[in-house]
Amino acid sequence: MPDTVLLDEIALSRDQVVAVARRGAPVRVTDTAKAAVRESRTHIERLADAETPTYGVSTGFGALATRHIRPDRRAALQRSLIRSHAAGAGPEVEREVVRALMLLRLHTLASGHTGVRAETIESLADLLNADIVPIVHEYGSLGCSGDLAPLSSIALALIGEGEVYDAAGNRRPAAEAMADAGVKTVELAEKEGLALINGTDGMLGMLTLAIADITRLLDMADLTAAMSVEALLGTDRVFAADLQALRPHPGQATSAARMTELLRGSEIMQSHRGPDCNRVQDAYSLRCSPQVHGAARDTLAHADLVAGRELASVIDNPVVLDDGRVESNGNFHGAPVAYVLDFLAICVADVASIAERRTDRMLDVSRSHGLPPFLADDAGVDSGYMIAHYTQAAVVSELKRLAVPASVDSIPTSAMQEDHVSMGWSAARKLRRAIDGLTTVLAIELLTAARALDLRAPLHPAPATAEMVARLRASVPGPGPDRHLAPEIAAAEDLIRAG
Repeated sequence: MPDTVLLDEIALSRDQVVAVARRGAPVRVTDTAKAAVRESRTHIERLADAETPTYGVSTGFGALATRHIRPDRRAALQRSLIRSHAAGAGPEVEREVVRALMLLRLHTLASGHTGVRAETIESLADLLNADIVPIVHEYGSLGCSGDLAPLSSIALALIGEGEVYDAAGNRRPAAEAMADAGVKTVELAEKEGLALINGTDGMLGMLTLAIADITRLLDMADLTAAMSVEALLGTDRVFAADLQALRPHPGQATSAARMTELLRGSEIMQSHRGPDCNRVQDAYSLRCSPQVHGAARDTLAHADLVAGRELASVIDNPVVLDDGRVESNGNFHGAPVAYVLDFLAICVADVASIAERRTDRMLDVSRSHGLPPFLADDAGVDSGYMIAHYTQAAVVSELKRLAVPASVDSIPTSAMQEDHVSMGWSAARKLRRAIDGLTTVLAIELLTAARALDLRAPLHPAPATAEMVARLRASVPGPGPDRHLAPEIAAAEDLIRAG
């Protein structure tokens, strides 16, 4: 079991989010956080009794904020807010995304700046620790005023309504699953409904998970690129540190250094270093791999910087300040997160695109420098990896469509009160699909490069690339007559996901 994640005013780390979302790490709200929560609640209760209306405390919401709500109708106001806003549609969102949503909202609530009660926070923490996962649908957030419909689905479960998956994976009514797990349902008081749903937690959770995935995939892209360079009798001289230093992008230097090290000790590389080699320059897809992968790494570093700032943020509207003021603000706007989600989708598409070009070269007898057509065992009878490349090309084409930014769109809602939105949730959803696509593209390059290296026998590849081939061969046989390829692509995908 991963270590318990403590929730207080200290920023969460990306590793903590991944641990809770993917590995089921438990959470605990600290006593310090509970004290801050109780203090901020006193300010909300004071405003609830005041004659002057306060947004989210004694008024309606959105375009209905001008209506003052009587004290005896405020519990109904909170229930109505959650029920009406839990208006999602479409496929169910993945378990890890919902858990990330719950964790990040809980972290903001524990900051002492939202005005919720301590018992409400404790129930949400208990819900997460019991591994009860509310059903959240894909559509319903515009990335502004928070991820409203997704977070409302979680709040709906908290009040004992809607459906959830219990720890055993069974779909059940929320109240029933919570009662069996000993988790108390909540009757929301003033401000609490709004505090539960007015955050960018969904898009931030997906960004945080995506950063972990893309970090791993860029390492794999360096490896598959090195294997392709080796298999195509390319040169590693272009990856030298003094050449990279002439253009000092840190990501480029990292990828070039990795590819140099991965190719160290290769008999295949050594076989064509002499004066008889007529290869003056390799194609861009080989020679420029560090430049493309490095640009993606630098963009990922920027995304990680934004995510770190967001993980240290309090996103709610209105917020309770340290001096007791309750102020409206615009911090729920998802633009900072939406932009980097879109940036990453562009990087994912381009890294996949250059990988596809390397794969194509290995299959083309006119450009593969002695390899058989399509790496087939008996070309003509066998098709080798011809159609695997078709699959790869189809995925790359889809990734280019997914790279179209979501954050440039905006549709006004709530009677023009919310007249500019970020579409950050949509950017996050398409990035998750793009990450799956890049995994497939790299899996096919891995299969292709591994077979090509095998066909260079008796020359041996570098120790590092040979180790990757050996790991693949544990589940995918080497060159031979045509076989059913779909399971082999799936096995290569699993190997990449395993890191």
